[in-house]
Amino acid sequence: MTRPGVRLVTWRAARARRRALARLCGWSLVESLPALLSGYLIARAVDDGFLAGRPLTGLTWLAALAVAVLLGATATGRTYRSLGAVVEPFRDDLATRVVRGALHDATRTGGHPDSATVTRLTHQVEIVRDTFAGLLMVTRGFVFSAGAALLGLLALTPTVAALAAAPMLVGLAIFLAALPAMVAHQRAYVRAGEHLGQSAATALTGHRDVLACGAQARVTADVERLVSAQAATERTLARMAAIRSLSLGIGGWLPLVALLAATPWLVDRGLTAGAVLGALIYVSTGLQPALHTLVQGIGGGGLRYVVTLENILRTYPDTAAPHPPAPAARTPTHRTSAVPAIEARGLTFRYGPRSRPVLENFTLTLADGEHLAVVGPSGAGKSTLAALIAGLTPPQAGTVRLAGEPVADATPAALARMRVLVPQEAYIFTGRLADNLRYLRPDADDRTLHTALDALGARPLATRLGGLAAPITPHLLSSGERQLIAAVRAWLAPAPLVILDEATCHLDPALEATVEDAFAHRPGSLVVIAHRISSAIRAQRLLVLDGDEPATGTHEQMLSQSPTYRLLVGCWDEPALSPPAPRA
Repeated sequence: MTRPGVRLVTWRAARARRRALARLCGWSLVESLPALLSGYLIARAVDDGFLAGRPLTGLTWLAALAVAVLLGATATGRTYRSLGAVVEPFRDDLATRVVRGALHDATRTGGHPDSATVTRLTHQVEIVRDTFAGLLMVTRGFVFSAGAALLGLLALTPTVAALAAAPMLVGLAIFLAALPAMVAHQRAYVRAGEHLGQSAATALTGHRDVLACGAQARVTADVERLVSAQAATERTLARMAAIRSLSLGIGGWLPLVALLAATPWLVDRGLTAGAVLGALIYVSTGLQPALHTLVQGIGGGGLRYVVTLENILRTYPDTAAPHPPAPAARTPTHRTSAVPAIEARGLTFRYGPRSRPVLENFTLTLADGEHLAVVGPSGAGKSTLAALIAGLTPPQAGTVRLAGEPVADATPAALARMRVLVPQEAYIFTGRLADNLRYLRPDADDRTLHTALDALGARPLATRLGGLAAPITPHLLSSGERQLIAAVRAWLAPAPLVILDEATCHLDPALEATVEDAFAHRPGSLVVIAHRISSAIRAQRLLVLDGDEPATGTHEQMLSQSPTYRLLVGCWDEPALSPPAPRA
């Protein structure tokens, strides 16, 4: 998967908010009126008013400047409102990327939860949001303020504009030329800090082992080396600040010096005292502050923006994928295929290198459209088998294929299209009931949701909760209610294979029978990790895991052939139940 760069992500964020950016530029144009008119109006006030002996005229020109300042101040408030319309959606996009990436890492095959996600979400995303806003403000401030000051200088005399613009452009060029090196050093500084933090955390976590092994000197030396590396990168950053000072000196102060030095020559050529004063105002209050803000803003916040956003993009590439296609309408008939729904060959899995295998050289074939119940005593490997088939856990040996596709090579998105696993502890999120049901099939309309509720006997529950639009608070639901909602969600999923890992254990036997009957009549294949004899009897075929040689067959065959199954049936001691009418 390719990772978009900082430039591309920034460009997409700006392009997606073109209207908000246009409003920001429009208000910035109004805000720059004082920078555009200040020097010219003061020149007129001096030359045409006070020096000419007409103070009222001079005050009139100054009053015009006051009006421009008021308009600019009004526009300043509008610019911040427009800035929020650009920055906040960008921040939301990044937060979505971080959350999606964290979930992707936690749920992929062999993945694990990332404990640093909250830090990245609350700290790094906020840094990017703040620095992005700062970059927009300093960039548009430089463009409009410096542009307005240069236009004002041109209005006074082109010679003065050239004297001010030339050194400013030289200083800006020096800064831009050094910018890539500044970014590289800022990146090295951030990574040095990350390495130091990881090393220090590892040393502190394992301090007992360090003491037991007598490795204090080695661990201390490693941490000290990383501390020195971070200090070196920080000193380099401090030296880069000298380049910013050089560019500010050339681009910000040299125009002022050049203008003062050239004043006698300019006066000899007819430049008035008011024009000289106006030019000094344009340089000192327009060009110089604009350049200073730009250099300090990009040299500080801009570098943090690039490096922090790079880190987010590197850690969390865009894992968004199109939703799987909607399934065909549910019918009570099975469509079989010559390709097995599940084909497991030579599976071996143990939870530790020296532990006894939970499954060893295990083989299973499940035909398309078949209904299999997996039974066995606690610890026999039923849930482990479900995780192996679903691709959540990689085996130490052997292969698993779903509909002919190897699970080991499948992406999480591809696995989601092939199977849906419902665990014993159902996950329900806070939100509307309809949103929970549509989680695996976002395009399902309300009619489809009602059909699913009726098929699984969940209509009374939905009515009691307040309908599809009712808000759900997970901890206020019982375990059975959460399981029932999760079952409806899985029934709606497009995946042709459903794995119920004791997913109905908190339902009463009658409602469990209704749910399993609905899944049995759903197109596709069904694997049920059974915890009641009724679930086993309803299956077309049984798989008995007893820790030795797994056995498969019908209920009658297992009663005659498997002592383990006979023992389980005796422990369950429950008559077979036929599916009753749906109830809550």
